[in-house]
Amino acid sequence: MNVLWGLVVTSLSLLAWGGQAVAWMAPATAVRWNLTEAEEDVEPAFWADGQGEARWDTLTLWTMVVAGVMLIADTSSWAYFGLIGGGMYIYFGGRIGFTRVAIQRQGLRVGAPQNVRLGYIFGALWAAMGLITIVAAIASLEG
Repeated sequence: MNVLWGLVVTSLSLLAWGGQAVAWMAPATAVRWNLTEAEEDVEPAFWADGQGEARWDTLTLWTMVVAGVMLIADTSSWAYFGLIGGGMYIYFGGRIGFTRVAIQRQGLRVGAPQNVRLGYIFGALWAAMGLITIVAAIASLEG
């Protein structure tokens, strides 16, 4: 079970961390790959916030990737990375959803409807992954 969950965590977190790294270092590529919206398609403040978030997330979201790899390798210290990474991914997923809803309620542009919908779906997946990983990490440390 640990290997399977480790593969899920590694895959989903690599998608988030890698996507943010591409958004930071190669914004045009991120737009081409539909990882982010083009600057001209969203509100300027939303775009700038996304660029800042991409930088910060690139520096911090790697913790869950490490947790997943350590879980696959059956290294007991995975749980510490899982606790830290899990909390970060709950925050990350929640911020994706709540920020877009708040900005859209103001009548501001946050992207194409299909991309916004994908953002909600992946934000929920990442938040759920974070919560499940925290629960698994606590169980691992107690056992």
